Amino acid sequence: MRPLRVVLTGPTGFVGRAVLGRLLDQRDSGRVAEVRAVTRRVPADRPPAAGVEWWPADLSDAGQLAGAADGADVVIHLACRVDGSPADCERTNVDGTRALIAEARRGGVRRVVQLSTAAVYGPGPHRGIPVDGVVAAPVSAASRTRLAAEGIAREAGATVLRPGLVLGVGDRWVVPALAELRRRVPSGWDGGRGLLSAVAVEDLAALVTTLATGPEPPPEGVHHASHPEPVRGGELLAALVELDILPAVDGDLPWERCLEQLRRTEGRISERQFALLARDHWYESTAIWRRAGCAPGPGPLHRLAAAAPWYRRELRG
Repeated sequence: MRPLRVVLTGPTGFVGRAVLGRLLDQRDSGRVAEVRAVTRRVPADRPPAAGVEWWPADLSDAGQLAGAADGADVVIHLACRVDGSPADCERTNVDGTRALIAEARRGGVRRVVQLSTAAVYGPGPHRGIPVDGVVAAPVSAASRTRLAAEGIAREAGATVLRPGLVLGVGDRWVVPALAELRRRVPSGWDGGRGLLSAVAVEDLAALVTTLATGPEPPPEGVHHASHPEPVRGGELLAALVELDILPAVDGDLPWERCLEQLRRTEGRISERQFALLARDHWYESTAIWRRAGCAPGPGPLHRLAAAAPWYRRELRG
């Protein structure tokens, strides 16, 4: 196969940086010819890289996207809005996806891989469910609009990935949220029994790039994209303590007492988000790794040591 030309949205984000790095590795091996990196703002401190064409564009502005898919073979859509007002989320996640898919169709792109989130399922608890094993019931504006974006991509025959918790260098939600919760509820949480779907960012990036650039067309539709083995919440916290990322605590509280303790101190993490990080939220995630022929790696807990210096700097800074 000839080297591929790839359009990548969100190249400066958490997952996007890891995917861009994987694509550049594939360029070195001859699998990828060029990456067109679509971003609202090209970072001023970003050194020029051979094989990367930076394309400044607001996704929701079709005029700024015009021509972005010319000559492209693959679109990898990672850009999304996870904060801001409902209108902000609608504009980026729904209008932006619609404009990008229209541009991909106009450019004749036949392969689209889009990143979504398992948060579209809503509060849970969820225990080992298959894809769409429960009716999606998103709570936040970000999740609602990302579910709507999935529908747009699915109509175009895209491969849509729903990871759970994503861990690693660049994570500014999962471990920072656990750090806040550890301060507000300084004990064990209901025995640490909750099972969580999680994936290391480097393994998720490997899956995304394998699906996008592999010799066989990726399977259409929605797929869970966490590591096949869920992690126990207590084991995740213990690993973070061992790596000196979070402080150790004594004792354990049943769930209702945990919620009482949480309510006594203000913070940005809600009770619903606390439950997402401490109670069962895991999804059957074996199939897509097998279909892609991509090894899922040793698991997110094994990857934490490499990310520990970054986490320590972020949390203490």
